Amino acid sequence: MGERISTLRVSALKSSCQQCSLSNLCLPLAVSDNEIDRLEDIVQQGRAIDRGKHVFRQHDPFRSCFAVRSGAVKTYIISDNGEEQITGFYLPGEIIGLDSMGPDGYSCSAKTLERSSFCEIPFAKMEELSQRLPSLQHHFFQLMSQEIKNSQNLSILLSKNSAEERIATLLLSLSSRFSRRRLSATQLILPMPRHDIANYLGLAVETVSRVMTRFQRQGLLESHGREVTLKDIPALQSISHQGQCQKG
Repeated sequence: MGERISTLRVSALKSSCQQCSLSNLCLPLAVSDNEIDRLEDIVQQGRAIDRGKHVFRQHDPFRSCFAVRSGAVKTYIISDNGEEQITGFYLPGEIIGLDSMGPDGYSCSAKTLERSSFCEIPFAKMEELSQRLPSLQHHFFQLMSQEIKNSQNLSILLSKNSAEERIATLLLSLSSRFSRRRLSATQLILPMPRHDIANYLGLAVETVSRVMTRFQRQGLLESHGREVTLKDIPALQSISHQGQCQKG
């Protein structure tokens, strides 16, 4: 009877992770069934935070990583002149805090774009468990590698010459990430406002609006507020790649 209850608990936890879109995290799937109780004790599921509230602030002591369970988050840093510079947007199934594993605290601040819920992963406990579970440790190495790649992609994005290239690249990135969550790759509901997009891309808000209007006039997309339908992905890909071709 006890074995049956344990099996049901494992099944329920794995099912829960699948249902909350954490398909690229799936921590319970990275360990064997007889280790699931230890993992369940570590991961704190379902913490909810209202829109516009901080998950953590820059330079706060680093204690946990957070997997976005629902909603959306932006990360940002405060520059030397006191201005906010957005460094990323995070959707369900993605993890924030992986770039802060050091003595200087969180490297950025994280604020919710809408009411969001999280699975909190206390790093000290996870590090201890990972040392005993090579598959879990390997999974975290993969996640950290992806975080490095994301930072490189941002540098490439901001080095692009034109506003058209930057906006096309961001839309294609969101399309790919929506698709990984088994949502439509062409019908996007953007969680971030235009001024956040402009800040992230290093553009003026007016420039973002002008380019989006031009894309719509060219038949590349339809835009109604935050609802964006991509009509011609190959054309957007061609625009995104223009800067690379010119530099090559």
